[in-house]
Amino acid sequence: MNIRSLTRGDGVVIGAAVLLFVASFFDLYSIDGIPDSYDLPNLWNSGPVLFGVVLAGIIGAALVVVSRGLPQAPKVAGLDLGQFGVAFTVFAAWSALGNIFDPSGGYDNVGDSSNAPDAGAGLILALIATLLLAGAAVATPLVPALQAGLMPAPKPQTPQPYGAQPPAGYGYPGAPQPASFGGQPQPGQPGQPGQPGGQSFGGQPGPAQPASADFSPFWFAVPVPRPLYAEDGAPTPIAELAPGTWYLAVEQGAQGLVAQTQDGRRGVLRDTSGIQRG
Repeated sequence: MNIRSLTRGDGVVIGAAVLLFVASFFDLYSIDGIPDSYDLPNLWNSGPVLFGVVLAGIIGAALVVVSRGLPQAPKVAGLDLGQFGVAFTVFAAWSALGNIFDPSGGYDNVGDSSNAPDAGAGLILALIATLLLAGAAVATPLVPALQAGLMPAPKPQTPQPYGAQPPAGYGYPGAPQPASFGGQPQPGQPGQPGQPGGQSFGGQPGPAQPASADFSPFWFAVPVPRPLYAEDGAPTPIAELAPGTWYLAVEQGAQGLVAQTQDGRRGVLRDTSGIQRG
C-alpha cells in the first residue's frame, strides 16, 4: 500500500473514523434528573448502534482508504472496493440520524413517554463523525481540493537536465549501464541496433527518436498513481507512475507526455493534470 497516493479527502475520512471510534465510548442516552453516579450505556452496549453506525462507519472508512492506497482496487461483485466503502459510510450516517430521532429504539412509544431518554453525547458525536465520513468519501472524487496529495512529493535536490549525469545510480537517464560478460554493452545501450544515436550491425546508423524542437526535458511527479502507456498506442499500461517518485519527461508526443521511468522504460502519460514539475 502506497501511503503517498492518499489524498486530503482520505485524511478527512481517517480523522472522521477516529472521531467515530472515540464517540463510541460516550453515553448512548441522556436522561434528565438521574444521579451523576448512574452509569448509562455507551454505543458499544447497543447492538443496532454498534453494527449500524460504529462498525459500518469504521469498516467503510477502511475500505475507502485501502482502495485508494492500492495500485488497483480489487472488485467485489463487479464493484470496486472503494465503492463498497462509500456505501458503508452513507449507511452509517443514515443510521446515526435515525438513532438521534429515536435513541431508545421505539421503547419510548410504550406507555408514558414524558421521561423518554434523549440522544446522548455519544450519538451526537457519532452523527457528526459519520456525516463528515460520508461527505468526504463522496466528495473526494468530485472536489479538486480534496484530491490533492495528503503527503507532498519530495523535491529533488538538484534536477538534472536530460543527458547529464544524475546524482543517483543505475536506472536514471544518463547513468552508466552494466556490461555483459566480456565487456560488451547490454541491449538497450547507445551503440546497439535501433537505439537513439547508436549504430546498427555493420556500422549503419540506427533510427533516432523524433523529438519536438521547442521541448525542454524536465523532472515531474504525479499527485496520484497514473498509468503509463506504450508509445505505439496499445491500450494496456506498461507501468504505473507512483506519487513521491520523480520521473523524466523527455518529449511531448501526439498522445501525451512521453516519460521515462527510473528503470529506463519509456511510455506516454496521457493524464498530466496536477503534475508537479521539479
